[in-house]
This record gives sequence, structure tokens and C-alpha cells, in this order.
Amino acid sequence: MTQEMEVRGPRHASPPLGVVAVTYTVLFCAGLYALTSGGLHFPRPWDPAEAMAVYFQQHAKTVLLCAFLQFGSAIPLGIFTAAIVSRLQFLGVKVAGAMIALYGGLAASFALTGCSMVLWVMARPGVADDVLLTKALYDVSFGFGGFGYSVPLALLMAGVSVPALFFRLVPKWISILGLIVAGFGVVSWLSLAFTPAMFFIPLTRFPGFVWMIAVGFARSEERRVGK
Repeated sequence: MTQEMEVRGPRHASPPLGVVAVTYTVLFCAGLYALTSGGLHFPRPWDPAEAMAVYFQQHAKTVLLCAFLQFGSAIPLGIFTAAIVSRLQFLGVKVAGAMIALYGGLAASFALTGCSMVLWVMARPGVADDVLLTKALYDVSFGFGGFGYSVPLALLMAGVSVPALFFRLVPKWISILGLIVAGFGVVSWLSLAFTPAMFFIPLTRFPGFVWMIAVGFARSEERRVGK
């Protein structure tokens, strides 16, 4: 037993990343569900401004609930980012990827925070009565929660997956999944200029949940690079 502990070395002290990733996923998906439960149709960026205003006028409480849950989800995303970068450093990974992941994950967390704050404003009494203001706020919210979230999330996934693949810190499929989804996230940047590219935003968001949970539960903390 002593020899086994010496081989494995000390464990990384951090919050349980798998639990943090699950918490983030549940809160985020609960916010999305609140907007579409009961057959509700949440406005899309290309919908008429009048339809957007009607939705936010009639479902202000639902939008407020979504803002509450999405703001809550930004916290575990930031915690996950800080902890996974700390774990890479603990394992002896001294490459730029760790800092890229830190920047991407925190930027994605701040983007979710911005999205939730704008949704909160839109749910305030009387705001949705102004059609043009509602449209403008919706676009800002979508920018934060759409490509403003998926592009930096891609940096988090790539920044973790590349060194994890190179140093064999997690099962190979997790790193490959992270790189593929990160590619989708980078391509989603094109949606600023080309509306069809918005298709890559959910292709980044939902598989990204799977990647985060998989990385969180992977037992990479049991050995250091080069040990």
C-alpha cells in the first residue's frame, strides 16, 4: 500500500470537478427549459422585433427565472475553470494551454453573467413595452450567450484537451471530443457575419457539457507528468 501511494503521489486538493460540472450543466439546462417549458417558443435572432416584445411582455417571470438560473450556472463554470487549470499545474503541465484555458473559461463565465444580467433587465416591468429597445437588448443577450460564450468555451476545451492528450492525463476519447467541440466553437465565431453559422453554437454548448463532466470525473489527479 505504501509503495502504491508513493507511485501515485499526492492527490490534487480541489472541489470535486465532476460534481461542479454537473451542477453547471443542470443549472444551465434548467434555465433553458424554463424558457421553453409548456410549449413556449423563445424568440430566435431572426424573428420580428414585435414577436420578441410580445414574448417578454407575456413571460417576464419565466425570463427572470432563466436569468436567475443562468447567473447561477456562471459560478460553477468559473470554479471549474480555476480548478481544472490548477490541476494541470499540479500535474506539472507547464505549457501555454493552461493559461489559454483559464482565459477562455473565465471569459465564458463572464459572458453567461452578462447574458443573465441583460435578461434580468428585459424582465423588468415596462422594458418590453419598447419594441426597439427589446430587440436591441435581445441581440446583446444573444451575443453574450451565443458566440460570446461558445468561442471562449472553445479556448477552455482546447487549452485543456491538447496537454491532456499529449501527456495522457485523461482517456484519449475525452481529449479528442474536446478538440472536435472546440473546433465547432471557433467556427461559431462566423455567426457574427453569417447567420447559418449559428448552428455551431448549440454544437459547442451541449457536447461541451459532456466533455466537462467527463473531464471532471476523469482520475487524472493521481499522477504527475514525468512521475
